[in-house]
Amino acid sequence: MEASAGRRAWLVVLLIPLTLGAEMPAGTQKIQIFNAKTNAVEEVEPVVKSDEEWKQLLTPQQYEVLRRKGTERPFSNQCAIPLSGEGTYVCGACGTALFGYKKKFDSGTGWPSFWNPVSPHNVKLVRDAAHGMVRDEVVCARCGSHLGHVFDDGPPPTGKRYCINAIALTLEEAR
Repeated sequence: MEASAGRRAWLVVLLIPLTLGAEMPAGTQKIQIFNAKTNAVEEVEPVVKSDEEWKQLLTPQQYEVLRRKGTERPFSNQCAIPLSGEGTYVCGACGTALFGYKKKFDSGTGWPSFWNPVSPHNVKLVRDAAHGMVRDEVVCARCGSHLGHVFDDGPPPTGKRYCINAIALTLEEAR
């Protein structure tokens, strides 16, 4: 009887991570992302790729910023401006909608700045204590790519300045 009870204990121990979702295989848990085209929150799979796959998909500069948390030099790149006056900036790695053109402002810092993302579902803030300072890093909620940082010195109505690397963004024109 002791052997049988021991086996049951091991079975319970092995099942606990699966029931808690701690050891789930990639792609089995969905996340909520706001779809700017349908104007609705949808359940999607996270974008998970190996380092080699990212290197194949991205330019060397995109890879350095998006995957290695680099920063482009200020005033070195600019975001495309939509000809129609409307558009959405999407993640340069996975295409997730991040910032609307109409929420962009000139902060004078040399990086594109936005006062709000298209949805809090689409970006995550991660505490960043690198380089001797504490900041909030902005990452794509779907693929985890580094976008930039957010600061509390932006314009109304939010008072936020999402300081984003231009190389991390691709413009999708409104149709």
